Amino acid sequence: MGNIKILDCTLRDGGRIIDCKFTDNVIAELTKELTEANIDIVEMGFLRDNKLVQYHGNSTFFTETSQLSAFLPANKRNTMYTAFIDFDMYDFSRMEKCDGSSVTGIRVGFTKKQFLRQHAELRKSLFKVKEQGYALFMQGVNTLAYSDRELLDVLDLVNEVEPYSYGIVDTYGGMYLDDMVHLYNLVEHNLNPDICIDIHSHNNFQLSFAFAQEIIRLAGDKRQIILDATLNGMGKCAGNLNTELIVDFLVRKKSYDYDTDLILDAIDRYLYPIKKTNEWGYSIPAFMAGIYKAHPNNIIYLTEKYRLNSKDMKYIISGIEGETRQRYDYENIQRVYKEYCASRIDDTQAVSTLRSQLENRHILILAPGKSTEDFHEKICNFIEQEAPIVISVNFIPRQIECDYLFYANTIHWEKISDHIDRSKCILASNIHMDTESTLLVDYSGLIMEDSFLYDNSTIMLLNLLKKVDVAQVSLAGFDGLRENEENYVDDTFPNQPSDVNIVKTNKEVRRLLEQYKNKVAGKIGINFLTPSIYETS
Repeated sequence: MGNIKILDCTLRDGGRIIDCKFTDNVIAELTKELTEANIDIVEMGFLRDNKLVQYHGNSTFFTETSQLSAFLPANKRNTMYTAFIDFDMYDFSRMEKCDGSSVTGIRVGFTKKQFLRQHAELRKSLFKVKEQGYALFMQGVNTLAYSDRELLDVLDLVNEVEPYSYGIVDTYGGMYLDDMVHLYNLVEHNLNPDICIDIHSHNNFQLSFAFAQEIIRLAGDKRQIILDATLNGMGKCAGNLNTELIVDFLVRKKSYDYDTDLILDAIDRYLYPIKKTNEWGYSIPAFMAGIYKAHPNNIIYLTEKYRLNSKDMKYIISGIEGETRQRYDYENIQRVYKEYCASRIDDTQAVSTLRSQLENRHILILAPGKSTEDFHEKICNFIEQEAPIVISVNFIPRQIECDYLFYANTIHWEKISDHIDRSKCILASNIHMDTESTLLVDYSGLIMEDSFLYDNSTIMLLNLLKKVDVAQVSLAGFDGLRENEENYVDDTFPNQPSDVNIVKTNKEVRRLLEQYKNKVAGKIGINFLTPSIYETS
């Protein structure tokens, strides 16, 4: 057989959708059928610390490797059997010696945080697996979370440990084809040639089968490749690469000796009964889990508990901090859901009113940067010559008449709400106090979902102007942050916020602005009236 191996992880990763509650009979029969179908590697389940789970059978959460021996067929043919360990859920000092009667491979999954903060302990545990005689599979959870430089550091450890394989893992189903190709090329170029590359994908974007074919093409006949798959794609949320698809491809296109009929029989006998009461596969929630690199349990919880429509779910997940959304914390989800509901409104009428006033007009945005004062005369001359619609952001400019005032921040709004003509005020719906007689627009429809600066007020106003089809936008006072300087016209705005990395913030606002300009190219012209570090050629 060639350099491609199939690792079926139905009993492990597929089993997570039913909390790994396979009956003992199904475990044994499924293992036997996969073996007879010539599947190269069968993953039998998890190994967990006995303080976390108690093994009483009818489960693929095991606590000792010896517990798996009863499920292996008498004729193992050429199949290898493995178990999976989450690094922080097992006491490696208790690992039994590999005597060939049970699994002979151990897969160890570790997160980026564990690699960085528990490096010495992780290294020791990996070597322990090898010392006990097992083939070691190293699985770096959520490979997409690493920068190239960080991934090279991981590969240094992999090359030192010399495992059987190293896994590229698309934990949250968030990779596109170019992501997978880039990561594969980086790993392939820097990994010792004797170490297999394992590809574990999730099918949120319906790309798992495409990934597999592309990796096979890139590997040629040189690198040993392991492709993780599950029967019928069984797995939480979108599921995994389908074993039957990749098996059929290798049989038909590459002349591999798998038995597709046995695979299909196994699906009929053991998977269809499970699928009658458990749903997996592509769905809009799965798609969103992939976009936002979110733990599928967050999506499942929102779907089942609140029966939300897809758009609402999208905004709720996007509002959770990146690392937090990769865990499942139901209390946090409930909190974010309540906050979202408090700000979600139907702004159809307000947007229609604004469109009637702003459509095809030239808009001057006055942001609260110091340049609105430094270039006050230039701004006034511009207004006199160009007659734009003037909209300020979170402040009232000195000696400049504004047509509208846009507020997306409660603190700034409360400062002026009692002594302003509210008919001229546009408020984002995250503001809940003193909103009478204002134009309320939906907060969730204006934020930038994929950014830690998702609620930057000026970017939010730009998004609103896109909705109402303005023709031209000029920006003044959108200066950017500079170290040790007064950045704003108003001391309500912090000049040196302690919790803000100025370089990172400036870089992100510049990215958001460029992204916006690309979206509206040919529709809305954008230019700066006053100097800004965000201005690019």
